[in-house]
Amino acid sequence: MLTHHQVWGAIDALAAAHGATASGLARKAGLDSTTFNKSKRCSDKGRLRWPSTESISKVLDATGASLEEFLGMVREVKEVPKHTIPLIGLAQAGAGGYFGDAGFPVGAGWDEVAFPHIGSPHAYALEISGDSMSPVYRDGDIVIVDPEAAIRRGDRVVVKTLEGEVLAKELKRQTAKTIELKSLNPDHEDRNFAMDQVAWVARILWSSQ
Repeated sequence: MLTHHQVWGAIDALAAAHGATASGLARKAGLDSTTFNKSKRCSDKGRLRWPSTESISKVLDATGASLEEFLGMVREVKEVPKHTIPLIGLAQAGAGGYFGDAGFPVGAGWDEVAFPHIGSPHAYALEISGDSMSPVYRDGDIVIVDPEAAIRRGDRVVVKTLEGEVLAKELKRQTAKTIELKSLNPDHEDRNFAMDQVAWVARILWSSQ
């Protein structure tokens, strides 16, 4: 099975073999220079993006490399070492004892899941339960949350209220006094809270969809 990391690594290796950057390789193939930029490999919502078969075909034509050579480069890419991060079910997360005041995971009730290192020592995983976030997140999906990541309007976030409710929503607007949240499931209404009702807000970086 080809992984996202291996395929993009092979494109970088092909570019280096021809004395080019990923941007230079894209230009050589007649593509937009940003096609293979690292910022294009993952969406703002944390969803992995893959190069199209058309773009791979064009770079092979432009460089004269065969598909077999490219697949050989794919196989040579070393996988990113994985480590474990804390995991808990979204339904459990509202109970006390799982988060500190800053929204960092604490306590001994967490499980663990293997995941590539993302640079945040406080990142954790939540397993979605139920259909309240369908069709964006379905029952059993895993979302990776970073309580230290900067948050902007339009980001998907996890919010915990002082009453213990935990919600995964889209951030519509946040001021010093209020926060407005858009429901991911159109059958569920949007939610607004005064900030003094909110324990913490954390950004969703990635999901297992």
